[in-house]
Amino acid sequence: MDSRGFDSTGREFSSATEMWAEEVGAGTSDPAPAEVAPPAAAAPSNGESAGGGEGKREEWYSKGIAYLQGVEASTEGVLGGYGCVNDVDVKGSDAFLRPLLAERFGAAKRHLVALDCGSGIGRVTKNLLLRHFNEVDLVEPVSHFLEAARENLTGCMDVGQDTHKAANFYCIPLQDFTPEEGRYDVIWIQWCIGQLTDDDFVSFFNRAKVGLKSDGFFVLKENIARNGFVLDKEDNSVTRSDAYFRELFQKCGLYIHNIMNQKELPEELFAVKMYTLVTSEPKIQKGGKRRRPKNSPRMICS
Repeated sequence: MDSRGFDSTGREFSSATEMWAEEVGAGTSDPAPAEVAPPAAAAPSNGESAGGGEGKREEWYSKGIAYLQGVEASTEGVLGGYGCVNDVDVKGSDAFLRPLLAERFGAAKRHLVALDCGSGIGRVTKNLLLRHFNEVDLVEPVSHFLEAARENLTGCMDVGQDTHKAANFYCIPLQDFTPEEGRYDVIWIQWCIGQLTDDDFVSFFNRAKVGLKSDGFFVLKENIARNGFVLDKEDNSVTRSDAYFRELFQKCGLYIHNIMNQKELPEELFAVKMYTLVTSEPKIQKGGKRRRPKNSPRMICS
């Protein structure tokens, strides 16, 4: 896998390891060929005090939050000035999600619960998730975004057996969030995972697995770099390539169930992919061949 990357100024990093070493104080040795990048140094492994590594890590996240705190709590703001893509985005997500719900949960009446990670102002919850789920919880670290979400979703808070409502609002960053055990049918993660370092990416998904019901799944919808990764120093985020994501999914013990490309985005934007991720390994038939059903990677459309 090509682990080279660039920041928003055009500066090249020879590997993700080099980039994380500079940004969050990780070690500087290159990973083995099969590795994406070693964990950023949340704490030293040699017994020394956390010192610079932990301080740089906190600085990485605090700069990202500081940037977002200056963003207007509106659709135009959270979409980086591209509010025009809202309808296309929701349409693509709906086309991806509907068949998944039917396939995984069937036609039986079921009380469905979702978690909207990096929920911002509640845009995805309001326009997509509340169409399909009886309850949606929102987790978002930027307080004025979450307050806007409360206001935007006020009409979705009626309590009743068959209502669709925004249930809980958590003002917590993903790297610190642990979901309630076995609560969620779907955990939706869109345009936010790039804020996390590689080790926190893996740690988050490992904790979040506990929040899924036995047949639940993740949906990750993200910008995709052509190769390696692209570092944006303005908002302290990383855009990873498809190959980079696949390596991280493997580290998380997750399997790709299917993939879909988001269509009709402006040409100047990154490509966007939607991944369904499940926790069960594909079953192997007699003769050593893997079956292609539920958790075998397949492309829905290109």
